[in-house]
Amino acid sequence: MDIQIIFESIINNWPVILLFFTVAILYASVGFGGGSSYLAILALTGIVFTQIRATALLCNIVVVSSNVFFFSLQKKINWKKILPLILCSIPFAYLGGYVKISQQFFFILLGSTLFFAASTMWFSKRIIASERKKTTSKKLKNIGFGSFIGFISGMVGIGGGIFLAPLLHLTNWDTPKKIAATASVFILVNSLAGLIGQYSSPDFYMDWNSTAVLLVTVFIGGQIGSRMRNTYYTPVQLKKATALLIAFVATRILWIAVS
Repeated sequence: MDIQIIFESIINNWPVILLFFTVAILYASVGFGGGSSYLAILALTGIVFTQIRATALLCNIVVVSSNVFFFSLQKKINWKKILPLILCSIPFAYLGGYVKISQQFFFILLGSTLFFAASTMWFSKRIIASERKKTTSKKLKNIGFGSFIGFISGMVGIGGGIFLAPLLHLTNWDTPKKIAATASVFILVNSLAGLIGQYSSPDFYMDWNSTAVLLVTVFIGGQIGSRMRNTYYTPVQLKKATALLIAFVATRILWIAVS
């Protein structure tokens, strides 16, 4: 990596860097990686679309690694319940990342995915606040959840937590804090699997100079967000504000894709 090129990248892309820093703080504070928002931001920058997915996954990995570490220290990770989810999601996330898709299809899929993410985040107030008694988890259901979400996540370039967490809340899978921990683990393993799948593709490309800047940025933001969790603001307030941003960007992406 060239130091001068990295410095020029910081100067030329400071708005993107600032947005990534903010997203990392917001998402880390509720146990997510921020992949959907990274995709939304990068999709509007004009960089090669094959690089967008890999960059978002790398940023996901950096942010949620800290989340998993802190949740593990707090003993919020139920590995017995999580394993059926992640073991089935990993190969499907790899396949999704390996699948070659056209640029138009990618942006249509991305826009639709972001709309879904915005909707689940906007209507998540009742879900997050709920402390209802958890129901018994069925392995077959977990396998289905993990496989489907893993494949879509790998194809689009996100960890899948934005899909998984609302689904687990709606099915009363476990307590809110343990669902957040589960989402973090799910995002981490699927981001790794999806990234390996993309790296295996002959179309893989990465500008490591600009990507390095973003990785350092989200690492710092993620550390701040992990320590601010449930201290200065509520997850509901954060998610509603972020949902509005994602919905706006999703509209713009879909408009460009179909026009």
